Amino acid sequence: MKNQSLSACTSGKVETSSRNSSFGRYALCGLLIAVATLGLTACGPYYYKFPTYTFANRPIPPSKLAERVMIAVSNVGVAGTSGSLAIVDAKRDIRSNVEDTVTNFSISGYSTAMPSQIISFPEQTRGYVYSNTGALTIVNYGTEAVTGSAGTFPSTSSSVAIPTDFGRIFSAEEAVGQLVVLDNSTSAVYQLNLPNVYRVAANVGNTVAIAMVRNSNTLYEVIKLNAGTIYNTAAGAAHPLYPANAVDCQPYNLPVYCVVPVTDGSGNTLSFDRPTSAYFSLDGTTVYVMNCGPECGGNTASVTLLKQGSLDINNVAKNVTATNPLITTVATPGGATTAISDGTTLYVAGQQQQQDGLFAGNLTTILLSTNAVNGTYSISDGNHTKMLFADNNTLWIGSQSCASGERQNLGENYNCLTRFDTSAKTASVIPNVTPGGTTTVAYPNTNQNQYYYGDLTGICWVQTFNKVYTAYGGQVHIFSTIDGSEIDNSLVTVQGTALDVAYLDALTNAAN
Repeated sequence: MKNQSLSACTSGKVETSSRNSSFGRYALCGLLIAVATLGLTACGPYYYKFPTYTFANRPIPPSKLAERVMIAVSNVGVAGTSGSLAIVDAKRDIRSNVEDTVTNFSISGYSTAMPSQIISFPEQTRGYVYSNTGALTIVNYGTEAVTGSAGTFPSTSSSVAIPTDFGRIFSAEEAVGQLVVLDNSTSAVYQLNLPNVYRVAANVGNTVAIAMVRNSNTLYEVIKLNAGTIYNTAAGAAHPLYPANAVDCQPYNLPVYCVVPVTDGSGNTLSFDRPTSAYFSLDGTTVYVMNCGPECGGNTASVTLLKQGSLDINNVAKNVTATNPLITTVATPGGATTAISDGTTLYVAGQQQQQDGLFAGNLTTILLSTNAVNGTYSISDGNHTKMLFADNNTLWIGSQSCASGERQNLGENYNCLTRFDTSAKTASVIPNVTPGGTTTVAYPNTNQNQYYYGDLTGICWVQTFNKVYTAYGGQVHIFSTIDGSEIDNSLVTVQGTALDVAYLDALTNAAN
């Protein structure tokens, strides 16, 4: 009836038997047109709502998405030779906006091939994307665009470390045997020769940088020499020599940086057991060095605690470490390749060799008040590289190469992601399936494997939304922190290979 009346109004077919009735009918027509217009307006675009004062005064991004996850995607384009940084709505788990007027979002200006790692700093509204081409690209989260290059390394980096002041960037270049320092204060690149270097770690304050060499029991630190001081290379010269125990200093004639072994304060090189990574304490006092042990061809897995202050990068021109940095070493028979702490407990992931020669994954907990192990739990096998706290008192642990460990050999769930309940002290491999069983993975990857997703290469916590996003077997998968169940990923999957993820709107850097 309303449509008929409106049609009559617009066509002008209104009876005018009297002036009063004509006026009333025209008034009714006006009211109907107003109602119809309001209805059409209500069907218009819905805009995402942002508060008047955004968190930490962060800018509203061009996408107008409030909860964004960025995905590093390789093998895109016609020939599969390009890369992209896709953005999805992590609140609704869709790649478009709600109105579907924009079908997808991405970082403007990025097309570098093989983006493999996102080093994310949501507190600073920026991130660094490393590509296996050697390029390190800066992304502005506020503008959702590339802002430039942070530098190009001489070779493929096996490890990159960036402090939060962005004053220096460190890279381990295993292929060419160099520890590279990009010093943004001088806009210079220093290539320190350190054969077989494959890991580097730096604290957030940019005061400590340490490096690990493959198949070695020595830990190395970077030191910066006094500005303006000439360091000669010949014995007996009027000026000081390089630090006597330096492996290398660069530039050779007027050196600025050196790489030296970590010593005990008396010139004796400290011995580790295949050091492979390091975690810096939340209070800035301690470095926890992961001794990989048998998993890396060594003898005993453990965690060595060092004083950060004794490893200061500005302990200039020293022949030995100023003071002995060693605090203690804690044996972790379950293995030690990566770690994370909540301030009271250090959680250490690694593998232990079994009697059949295969390795089994374990999570070891160390009580920091006593530096004593107080728990060991079975987790996914493989090379553990990812650890992340999330909602519901959960810790998530990711690994790679899980299909050749003890779990696969025993016919157990051998996927590469573990959900650990820090309150209940229980661990479950995610997704929860048993090879050959009736329960299969919810959203198989393109290889259609019903029981195994593949390597876990990226994970981020979508804070307060009870979910984590992952790059799992080359595709995006989402899991509930409440019970570990998988959330529908059909509207966030990517064309190409997903290698890493980052939550751009996290409250803290710890979400990535």
